[in-house]
Amino acid sequence: MESRVIIGEQQGGAAVHVDIEELLATRLLVQGNSGSGKSHLLRRLLEESAGIVQQIVIDPEGDFVTLADHFDHVVIDGAGHSVAEIEALAARTRQHRASVVLSLEGLDVEQQIRCAAHFLTALFDAPREHWFPVLVVVDEAQMFAPAAGGEISEETRRISLNAMTNLMCRGRKRGLAGIVATQRLAKLAKNVAAEASNFLMGRTFLDIDMIRAADLLGMERRQAEQIRDLDRGMFLGLGPAITRVPLKVKIGSVQSGPRTSTGSGLLPLPSAAPAEMKDLLHSELAEAAAARGDMPAPPPAAFVMDQPSGSERLAERMAELDAQAAEADAAALPASDAAERVEMVLRDLAADPKAAFQPTSALFQTFLMQCRQYQVQSAGIDMAGFRRRFALAQAGMDRLDEETRAAILQLAAPLEDDLLAPFLLIARLAATGHGTPDEDQLARVYGTSSPSRIRRLLEHLEKRGLIVVREDYGGERSVTVPGLAALA
Repeated sequence: MESRVIIGEQQGGAAVHVDIEELLATRLLVQGNSGSGKSHLLRRLLEESAGIVQQIVIDPEGDFVTLADHFDHVVIDGAGHSVAEIEALAARTRQHRASVVLSLEGLDVEQQIRCAAHFLTALFDAPREHWFPVLVVVDEAQMFAPAAGGEISEETRRISLNAMTNLMCRGRKRGLAGIVATQRLAKLAKNVAAEASNFLMGRTFLDIDMIRAADLLGMERRQAEQIRDLDRGMFLGLGPAITRVPLKVKIGSVQSGPRTSTGSGLLPLPSAAPAEMKDLLHSELAEAAAARGDMPAPPPAAFVMDQPSGSERLAERMAELDAQAAEADAAALPASDAAERVEMVLRDLAADPKAAFQPTSALFQTFLMQCRQYQVQSAGIDMAGFRRRFALAQAGMDRLDEETRAAILQLAAPLEDDLLAPFLLIARLAATGHGTPDEDQLARVYGTSSPSRIRRLLEHLEKRGLIVVREDYGGERSVTVPGLAALA
């Protein structure tokens, strides 16, 4: 198989080739300011080598999805998949030698970085029998391998930098040949840039980037000025897969292109009069704002109960409860009516949105008080029994039939009391086909205003094997309860 492809021509018109077989062993670094033609260069290289080698493109802006219109590339929408699905897709990509474009345009920056990191790590971790040669193109590589910390979390930066380092430093033996493109060498981690042996340097203006580019090309620093004067689409190339001496290359034409125009050219301005344009901008503005939805309300502040003021207060409270118990015993109702009124008291307590934020001891005292106000005994319910009965009321378990209710309670038997209500709510909605409770519902029954506590709760329940959480990069979350499969 012919492994050399033409990427452009020299100033005299002679063709400039890239040896793909050599490139697989030596990797490639592309630098150029925005508008210098980096994406065009990558597209040309991908198109010319599409029939020779498997290709994987990490595409943060969705520029390369049009390759699928002309070649056999499969587009993977990163925003539509969970972490586990992204990793499975990466493994299958290596197994079946599929050329893919991982489009990340539907995600914010941190989600893009995490999605790409999980995908690259799964490529790297593929079993040995799937180590086929593949070009892995990472556009805007300074995002995924930053030289310094930025606005993203340190954890995200760490996993992304590890993935990119594995690709460029250890990927060769696993068949992975990294091609990284960056706007600025100074923003790209040095241990990632240093592993490339082939370079295509486009127009750049900052001194630090010109000097680094000149050093990589083996040029004297006084020659670095010519990098500033390169035309759009012109690159200085060097490396065993391209040329042994620095060479100016004008990149050739491509078949595919971005889905929409980049807007770099001038277009005629609208001819509407200022008054007409003002009407266009302000027409139905209130309706448009309403369609966007209101900002979410801040979570309710945690309800704090006044604490007992000492032994005197406790003694008075006990005497009061004893007197009320004696009165209730004298006017006891039949057992069936009493049980119904106890359930009614529990439902009333659970309906209070602030109830779960109160200490269990305070809730139990309120429960006893209300039972005696309704002239019913509490049926011998102690505080531990009350805690579980109250969790059932919070989750609305009385809305289920006996068989389903018993099955869910059996699943929940090993759970601690404070985790019971949120799990029962999740299980009830799953059993009745009502989907997944949102964070507000879970927060209300769990007694918290912290989204991070809700996430930790779900992680804990998942580790216990009680639920399975699927969350895609777009933020959509679904929760299933495997133990309910027998009820279907």
